[in-house]
Amino acid sequence: MTNFIIKTHRKDTLYNKPHLFILNKGMNSGKPQDEPFTNSFVIIFSEEKDREDIFLVAYSLWKTKFWFPHLCGSVIPFLTLTDFKREFNPQSSLMMVEHEQHLKNVEALKLLEQKEKQRKEDICLINDIRNAILYRYCRK
Repeated sequence: MTNFIIKTHRKDTLYNKPHLFILNKGMNSGKPQDEPFTNSFVIIFSEEKDREDIFLVAYSLWKTKFWFPHLCGSVIPFLTLTDFKREFNPQSSLMMVEHEQHLKNVEALKLLEQKEKQRKEDICLINDIRNAILYRYCRK
């Protein structure tokens, strides 16, 4: 099991070790990102490999709306640090128990992300070509 520290992120704090940020306010609470959010938790790791594994675990929890039942607040929902720690640690352990399957899932997700990026680039190129043809057509 990977060792990590979960804390509330303070603005303008720099972290020397590998880390990731988890949004804790709003309907996207639980969303992981490399750049800090205004309202976020930070998870600090000892090794970069651990960060990558936990990032994908956190991403899958966010995408499956795992955090929705744990949100508090009536106007702007938020996720408390104690709820996050209480639920994230056992859930991440559970998801990484089957290590070989976890590695296969990670590779599949990386491949899908790469394919998605390529498709977006293709769509941008198609739109550029379409605009060029329409521009030439209208100039005649």
